[in-house]
Amino acid sequence: MKERAQAPASRASRPSPLTSHLADRGYAWAASGYRSKGYRPDWFLADILALRRSFIEQFGPPRWTIIHGQSMGGHIAIASLELHPEIYQGGLIECGAIDGVGFADWLYAYTAAVQYFTGLPLLDTPRPEFDTLTVSVSRLLGSPGTYTELGQRFDSVVKSLMGGDLPLRLEGMKGRYLANLNPRDPGPERAQEFARHADTRLIRYEVDPRFGLDEAVLNRDIPRVIPAPEARSREANPVFAELTGNIKVPVMTIHETGDFHVPFRLEQDYRHRTLQAGTSTLLVQRPVRATEHCGFENAVRDRALDDLVAWIEEGIVPAGDDVLDDASQLGLRWTRARHPNDLTHP
Repeated sequence: MKERAQAPASRASRPSPLTSHLADRGYAWAASGYRSKGYRPDWFLADILALRRSFIEQFGPPRWTIIHGQSMGGHIAIASLELHPEIYQGGLIECGAIDGVGFADWLYAYTAAVQYFTGLPLLDTPRPEFDTLTVSVSRLLGSPGTYTELGQRFDSVVKSLMGGDLPLRLEGMKGRYLANLNPRDPGPERAQEFARHADTRLIRYEVDPRFGLDEAVLNRDIPRVIPAPEARSREANPVFAELTGNIKVPVMTIHETGDFHVPFRLEQDYRHRTLQAGTSTLLVQRPVRATEHCGFENAVRDRALDDLVAWIEEGIVPAGDDVLDDASQLGLRWTRARHPNDLTHP
């Protein structure tokens, strides 16, 4: 089962990037389109459950079901695995919002950091004025790789927010440097349900001591985003509630280190959740040194699926990386090698 991100607001679905590989292996697959625009993993989670029921009605129950999600589909997949553990036997998540609603927290924490260093009232400026205001960010901070002195301080803070000194971090930032900025009210054409759940009150900002900034003062003075009173309630909408890390089946993830659309930090945050839940042995993560969001080469994706299936069927736990280790060293083993069919892993 697969959930695509960025699909049009219709019931049409796009082909899976695994289509050829699935056909070669003799696997059945089904995909659902998105019934609306916007960030609504709660709706789309229900849709893919309905899709599986329809499949079973037509073809009978499968031996196992793997849920596959990209980008927002990663939020759908991980929430499905936590909330419906009886349905799926595994999950494959690419470039995904694997920490669920933590993705909203991260984007607003990033916007708050830009506001703090520029003095621009980004969070409380509505569109279209907001979009005009963001043009001044580059004038004040510079751009990734060509920062002003003030921008270097900002970048030190954002580096920690992204997950550390990740390979290709600056290259990945360039394309989303301004696009990742969001006001508290995103506007009627934007993902309002997404925005109302954002909560940055527990975000801890860090900065390199060489910049002479007091972290206590930074964390005291940086603006905070508070969710709507009824938001993040497990009773009201569990898909937008905090995830628990309580997975019951094998989960494999692949994620670009330089992805600034859905940052690698979410992989680290979800690893922490599984450690707290005692389920970390069910999560294998493979960082890939790349910048394009969801731009994996087939060799990386296909190998991940094959390893996940072997894990499910034969109990062979695949290799992965410790995403909480030295961030600068991540992604060496799983990045495409010189030869088309080789990956640099054992």
